[in-house]
Amino acid sequence: MHPPRPPRPPEPHGAAPRPGLPPPAPAPPPLRLLVADDNPVVRAGLTALLSGRSDTTVVAEARDGREAYEAAVRHRPDVILLDVRMPGVDGISALPHLVGLAPVMMLTYSHETETVREALRLGAGGYLVHGEFTTEQLVRAVRDVREGRPHVTPGAATALLADLRRDAPAHERPEPPAIWGLSTPLPLSHLQPPMGQSFRSRFRLSTREAEIMDLIASGMTNQQIAAACFISEKTVKNHINRIFAKLHTTTRSQATAKWLGVA
Repeated sequence: MHPPRPPRPPEPHGAAPRPGLPPPAPAPPPLRLLVADDNPVVRAGLTALLSGRSDTTVVAEARDGREAYEAAVRHRPDVILLDVRMPGVDGISALPHLVGLAPVMMLTYSHETETVREALRLGAGGYLVHGEFTTEQLVRAVRDVREGRPHVTPGAATALLADLRRDAPAHERPEPPAIWGLSTPLPLSHLQPPMGQSFRSRFRLSTREAEIMDLIASGMTNQQIAAACFISEKTVKNHINRIFAKLHTTTRSQATAKWLGVA
């Protein structure tokens, strides 16, 4: 009878895999992103969010369409995140030049029907409206756009649907189908509320406060906001004080970052 074999000593850390077993698949390199936005708060927030992950990294930033093009030529990113309204060369003007260099995801505050339609017509692979997505949803959208799968957040989709329905003759508009056996179909908003609605509702801003916060985030001054809303600058300041209290912020930059979901 042979004596029992001694136990096999543990393999040292980092040892090569045993013969016959395939080596573990290496982790894919992070997606290399270019962020183009004239708002420094948005740029800094997106860069911090996307560079602090293992699957994405920001290789360059740009303040307008011209800088975005130059940075794309220099760095050859996997995806370009592009704002619409920027001084100098805006996003829509730069878009035809950028789509030949990398897939472009519009990442913007603008969700006007004409803007959304023109961006997609010119080759944007997706259209995301600030406040309507989480970080994970943004990363998934960027990955999908890189693979040719489009992404559109509810604000942009609503604009497109409204445009399509307005153009269609009344007799060609189909009746909505019954859902889950209900005799009265549910509106789409009841089935899938916009992500931005649930995201921003936690701040409990009134309709007017949300309107003013939107204008702050777009870069307007108190004087411009007062003119746009037909109210006095003193009233604007009172609204802003209440907004800052509800968002637990003390500056416009902090409030904008929270409101756009990049804080």
